[in-house]
Amino acid sequence: MVTLTDEEKAMRDGRDGDAVAAAMDLLIRYADALGAAHLCETRNVAGTNTQPSPAKTKLFEEGGWSKAFAVISLDCDDDIEVPRMKVPTCQLQHGFGDDALGIMPYSERNIELQADAESFYSSKGVNVLATCTPYQVGNLPTYGEHIAWMESSAVVYANSVLGARTNCEGGASTGSASITGRIPCWGNHLVENRYGTHLIESGLRMTGFQDWGMFGYFVGDAVQEARPVMVGDLGQPDLADLKHFGAAAASSGGVEMYHIPGRTPDAPTLEAAFGGAVPPEPLRYGEAERRAIYDSLNSIGNSEDIDFVLIGCPHASLEQIGRVARALEGRTLSAGTELWVMTPRALRAVSDRNGWTATIERAGGRVLTDSCPAMSRVAPTGTKVFATDSAKQAHYLPAILGIEAWFGTTEECVDAAVTGRWRGSLTPAAVVR
Repeated sequence: MVTLTDEEKAMRDGRDGDAVAAAMDLLIRYADALGAAHLCETRNVAGTNTQPSPAKTKLFEEGGWSKAFAVISLDCDDDIEVPRMKVPTCQLQHGFGDDALGIMPYSERNIELQADAESFYSSKGVNVLATCTPYQVGNLPTYGEHIAWMESSAVVYANSVLGARTNCEGGASTGSASITGRIPCWGNHLVENRYGTHLIESGLRMTGFQDWGMFGYFVGDAVQEARPVMVGDLGQPDLADLKHFGAAAASSGGVEMYHIPGRTPDAPTLEAAFGGAVPPEPLRYGEAERRAIYDSLNSIGNSEDIDFVLIGCPHASLEQIGRVARALEGRTLSAGTELWVMTPRALRAVSDRNGWTATIERAGGRVLTDSCPAMSRVAPTGTKVFATDSAKQAHYLPAILGIEAWFGTTEECVDAAVTGRWRGSLTPAAVVR
């Protein structure tokens, strides 16, 4: 049974109101089910409250957003007033907003409901960042900090690249954490559970964004929910590389943490990555494995006629938006093809100032915010075949929307948007051993 501090007992017993008491009850049951000995204190929560899902909409119509929060985030059927968030809390990606009106088949009623929810939760202290990459737009936890985050790609980035500590939480646990500042202390919160379990040796040089996505997809499939340690001639990956590596590994498997010795903070050395234990025999990643991953990601593509090109899953970085704009300079999209670049609203503002949004829109493309087709389950009307540079979206979107997928480089995707045809191919890798 979980051991509580005096402060936690007081919250459980109703000192801070019914909502906090209900949240503590949920967290205690959660901790007991997990076998957690105690709760962690957290001052950083990333959850999702504002998207008007059918269940949430029904609850809102019955009793407002407080009712929806009570049932979904507190597992409580009582009429409870939502208090102000006790700790810094942000909203992850949600449904599409006003910038999508008239562009996609997304309910205007949902957009109105979401705007109302944003107003409600903002008044309670939630920062509506509206992105699956909160670390790109102001929520940057510090090394060793206990946090409570949802969203697989955000979780693996926080654990691995930033050295923060979180499990992949859900709507109930993050909702309860936001008004208590507590989360069960288990899994990735404990140092002994953060050491590497598998050694992956790459015999190929990572030469860019696409290679990191395919490498991540291989690693996730190979280790599933374990903690891989990667070695080889990996160079110096940037934010976008590591963002896509982690997202791919969390999609093909369930990776929540990885190590790259000398690159990620919990692994200054190979020895440190394994906590002093002898590393296991390595799994090897070479040209044959790379080809197999590429073929797998492109196995759902048959027609070469492209209806839709999607860039930005996880949400595009500034560097990625700039690449798309440069590739589109002086070009025009095919009349039968749409191009969407998904990014946080804060980065869209920078893209506007840099002139990239105007370049993309002159070509016929769109820079959209807050959501993605997988999250909102929409694509342009009539879409049968799409292309993407994201291994994560190539993995998920065909199953969600029943469409064909092509996976390639950013430039190949832009070419597909301009020509209306898929002409991508896998170039040989740089072999280093």
